[in-house]
Amino acid sequence: MRPRTLSAPIPWLLSSLLISGCALTPGSHSEPEPTLSPDAFETRIGQLEERIAQSCDRSGALAVNDRHQAELLAELRDAGITLRHLRGDIERLEQLYGDEPVLVPAECNTEFSETLAAKEMVGRAEWIGLPDVGTYLRARVDSGANTSALSATDITRFERDGEDWVRFKLGLTDDDVFVEHVRGEWIERPVERRVRILQAAGSESRPVVSLLMTLGPIRETVEFTLSDRTHLNYPVLLGRRFLMDIALIDVAENFIHPRPEFPGGRPASEAPQDEVNDRDEEEG
Repeated sequence: MRPRTLSAPIPWLLSSLLISGCALTPGSHSEPEPTLSPDAFETRIGQLEERIAQSCDRSGALAVNDRHQAELLAELRDAGITLRHLRGDIERLEQLYGDEPVLVPAECNTEFSETLAAKEMVGRAEWIGLPDVGTYLRARVDSGANTSALSATDITRFERDGEDWVRFKLGLTDDDVFVEHVRGEWIERPVERRVRILQAAGSESRPVVSLLMTLGPIRETVEFTLSDRTHLNYPVLLGRRFLMDIALIDVAENFIHPRPEFPGGRPASEAPQDEVNDRDEEEG
């Protein structure tokens, strides 16, 4: 049998199919890519920025944790070194003294303790005595004042044997407690020096006199500036020059020491009823 030969139309058909097949290759008729709207674009960018920020935060936190971990490791190494040194010290002490504990006596400042013991404790207010005048008076203790002060009136300056003297009376009110017969008596003393007091109204020069004074077991010659204190609660103020080296102040206490007794005065047992005037005052 004779083989079948292709007719002319068939090659033409194949050529047509090949040409048409090229036109049907993938992608030759694909749809256009979708585009993003401005709002969708902004939303997408915001999401990306948030992811980047979260990633940076995690990286920063990891860096902080790494630094803290390094610091803790360094402290742990230092503690280990200290512990090893302590163990070495303990072993050396055990070799020297055995297992018995070592008692180290405390070192006390005996000089400071003796200084305190030598000083008398006084309260913020005390009874004082003036033996040369013959009376007791209430006194306020004030470490803020330099020189002690005594209430005086009718202060008169005069000269005796070429020296500067002063004559005065105690400045007392009906609220003050004192031996009655000293009211109105003149007291004469040489002027030790004068002090200048600065006040809002100007400066004032005040004479300073020395008087023997007692306060509990203390018996000292004390310098007093003379000024009118009748507007204040206490006729006497004791300052630093008196307190220095002999007394300490317990500001929580009043009238620690008993009131001295003088002829014509009331007994010391009645002093508590006179210890009521303890208000704060301003010095003038």
